[in-house]
Amino acid sequence: MAKVTFWEKPGCKGNNKQKVILLASGHELEVRDLLTENWSAELLAKFFGDRPVVEWFNITNPDIKAGKVDPKKITSTEALKMMVAEPLLIGRPLMQVDNERLAGFEVDEVHNWIGLKLGLVGERDPKDCPCVTIACDGTEI
Repeated sequence: MAKVTFWEKPGCKGNNKQKVILLASGHELEVRDLLTENWSAELLAKFFGDRPVVEWFNITNPDIKAGKVDPKKITSTEALKMMVAEPLLIGRPLMQVDNERLAGFEVDEVHNWIGLKLGLVGERDPKDCPCVTIACDGTEI
């Protein structure tokens, strides 16, 4: 199994569930704080690869939800500069195994990368933050 360096937002329930899945799948974790890491644009770019810039962002960030930041209108250079200044904009978790890096927790992608016990994933997609609840009428509560 893999030794995964896992950058999280401390206290994030989604990140906690992701860590449980990784550990139960036999992986070893070195957990780091996404918010206090000394990021550079060059280092962050390695996690995103050739993904569209819009996929780099944490869509639950208050500035994005309020429309103050529109990931669809931001260049890769601008996005990296913003994320270095405000790590809460970064889609999480960030993970690294040896020299390979990945942003986010798409189950199939993580499984194809390092392997997961898929039976542990459960009904709620572990990339979705459980901190946001949707009422019956579709509004967030």
